[in-house]
Amino acid sequence: MLFSLPQRGFQGLTAVTILKRKLHLSAAVTRSCSPVQGDVRVRFAPSPTGFLHLGGLRTALYNYIFAKKYGGSFILRLEDTDQSRLVPGAAESIEDMLEWAGIPPDESPRHGGSAGPYLQSQRLDLYRQTAQQLVESEHAYYCFCSPQRLELLKKEAFRSGQTPRYDNRCRHLKAQQVQEKLAQGVPHVIRFRLEEGVEPFQDMVFGWSRHEVAQVEGDPVVIKADGFPTYHLANIVDDHHMRISHVLRGSEWLISTSKHLLMYKALGWTPPTFGHLPLLMNKDGSKLSKRQGDIFIQSFQREGVLPEALLDITTNCGSGFNTNQMGRRIDELISEFTPSKITTHSALLDLEKLPEFNRIHLQHRIEDEAQCCLLIRDLQGQIQQTYSAEIQDKDVLHEDYIRRVLHLRKGHIYFLKDLLSPSYSYLWVRPSISSQQVAALTTEAQHIVSLVLKLISEQREELSVDRLAKDLKILAKQTKATKYREVMKLLRLTLSGLEQGPSVAEMMVSLGPAEISHRFQRLLLPPETS
Repeated sequence: MLFSLPQRGFQGLTAVTILKRKLHLSAAVTRSCSPVQGDVRVRFAPSPTGFLHLGGLRTALYNYIFAKKYGGSFILRLEDTDQSRLVPGAAESIEDMLEWAGIPPDESPRHGGSAGPYLQSQRLDLYRQTAQQLVESEHAYYCFCSPQRLELLKKEAFRSGQTPRYDNRCRHLKAQQVQEKLAQGVPHVIRFRLEEGVEPFQDMVFGWSRHEVAQVEGDPVVIKADGFPTYHLANIVDDHHMRISHVLRGSEWLISTSKHLLMYKALGWTPPTFGHLPLLMNKDGSKLSKRQGDIFIQSFQREGVLPEALLDITTNCGSGFNTNQMGRRIDELISEFTPSKITTHSALLDLEKLPEFNRIHLQHRIEDEAQCCLLIRDLQGQIQQTYSAEIQDKDVLHEDYIRRVLHLRKGHIYFLKDLLSPSYSYLWVRPSISSQQVAALTTEAQHIVSLVLKLISEQREELSVDRLAKDLKILAKQTKATKYREVMKLLRLTLSGLEQGPSVAEMMVSLGPAEISHRFQRLLLPPETS
């Protein structure tokens, strides 16, 4: 394991001695990374009380990369014990989004595995047995306090300016009192008995850590009144029985880890190695909130964001990698990943840079033949949906035509859907232009059109942007009164109906000789005919 947990060695030390040892180790030990030994098994364990968002994707990604870096397994476990807050369809969507993002789990509710089931609601007997084991060993106890009493405790704490905490009242009930209440069917929960004297543990990211939870918290509930476990019990039971070797989770759980280690100790189990990842924040340092609405992975998918771009930007703003350049794909992230390089600083996410990340990864896809074929099929469907009634020539849906457009525009478009915008409609629909527009540019339109048609008819090779750009400059010199600039404006107008866009030469290469000829021949017709 990476950073084995110290079982002894800090007992009996004074607080000052522990602090000195911490400081000494922080520079020498906590940032080193010993080789990972044994079977690596990591898990991503979201609650399907909502859909997958960027923060969750980032946690899943780090677990996936860690597993693949060390030849291990990446497990998806859904913690669905809070039945009152479950969102219909969220469980399936979480797994769908992981697969879409290119980080599919090796074991999951959908795929199964040797350590299943992978839904906590299907493991209730295991949690109850473990809770009963804790009760019998006197590490846990039945609590019969009513919700009204607990609410009163909370209000009293707020009134006196203290942090609300349970006062451990039922911890002191005699065995006979407990049996009588159980026999009477009094509603109850099971609480874990927190003890002082927590041992420090070595976190992969934050180094030596220790929180005396018994001094600041009341005994936590491990089994609720409805028989379902709380996170604190269920996560350690599942991690143990699923043979999880490393727990990589958000830093908000760091202060709870000492509590979990007390439970491991009470059950006589060896805990996994812990690593708490710094939080993902907005670029202004504010918390990345689900209420923002646009941080859900499904939203990015609908907007045409490539999964590689999302993985790239979430790791680019964080740490744990040898380099921080844009354009890294999953295999590069895995090879560059170094756990000891994960810092404790929050990762500041600048979503305004996402289009640039997407542009780079879209270019990568266009340059990959297999990926490009998928883009072509996607774009064919979108073109038909957007321009179905306006397309005059079905050749614009041909695979070769769309491939040519993609390769000419790679590096210029940020999203595939950009090619469906009005700026690129000329690629799919012949523009409508008026004789007044033409007359405003030149009186030599007929002559210029003749020169263009002659130029195209004499082309013996496949059109190229560089060659056409040179030929058009020569062509412009053959006019009498029209300057090069106005010639280009006329050509652009005829080809696209627009005043701006790619170079005229690129437009011509995109459209091809037959379509160029068709669009220019229309200018030779009488106005009422064209």
